[in-house]
Amino acid sequence: MTGHIVVGVDGSAPASAAVEWAAADARQRGLDLKIVHVCERPSHGEDAAARAGMLKAAADRARELARGVEVSTELLAGTITKRLIGESAAADSLVLGSRGLGGFAGLVLGSVGLAVAGHAAGPVVIVRGSAQARQDRIVVGYDGSGHSEAAMTYAVGQARARYASLHVVSAWQMPAFSPYAIGYSRLLEDVIREQSAAARQRVAFWRERDPDLLITDEQPCEHPVSALIRAAATAELVVVGSRGQGGLAAAVLGSVSHGVLHHVTCPVAVVRPRTQEES
Repeated sequence: MTGHIVVGVDGSAPASAAVEWAAADARQRGLDLKIVHVCERPSHGEDAAARAGMLKAAADRARELARGVEVSTELLAGTITKRLIGESAAADSLVLGSRGLGGFAGLVLGSVGLAVAGHAAGPVVIVRGSAQARQDRIVVGYDGSGHSEAAMTYAVGQARARYASLHVVSAWQMPAFSPYAIGYSRLLEDVIREQSAAARQRVAFWRERDPDLLITDEQPCEHPVSALIRAAATAELVVVGSRGQGGLAAAVLGSVSHGVLHHVTCPVAVVRPRTQEES
């Protein structure tokens, strides 16, 4: 992993918002910023000049917002998703707008963002709109899986860089019991107590590791997507693992991260654990 953030641009409003978010993130975390545009077809003349101008405008905006940050640009040729995923291998994180110019206006998240979030080597941040009012709170979904552990690590780093608090959501759903089973109410009470205690214990490790960071937590008995949407209302960033405990091994993007990406309006970071070769 190297000390730079990559942000993709295509001239769309969400991409411009992504540049602004990435520039601020690079400044807060002391990282360089690389702005890329992927061209799937050869460009010449006015088209090539327009693409170069777009990159320059994005770099000028980033430098204006994050003075002192080293900003570079690169025009890449090839398939958009493949080139962006390739860029993620050597980057701290990859930042994208929620939709590009090729998307349908009614879509919340474009196909490029969805594909890259599921396959990138590290964290992918999806930015929907222009910067929102500072909330001083990072929200992270945490279920103890390997992907959520990586999400916690990233969320802690973001909270520290932003001097923000960290709110941990460990939502879970009640397993199916027959209401006619003997001791049904006691079974429910036991499950609630055990699930809540296990979630609190997982968070206790992070409190002990980072005693100077304000960490709050909740263990709601509801669908994780619903719980994270609710918590996101007062967050400046929501962080989730690319898959959780309930995901199939073959799935690259779990139902929770997929649901959060489609419904949460603040920036969302989807974090996938890096392999030893990628680290």
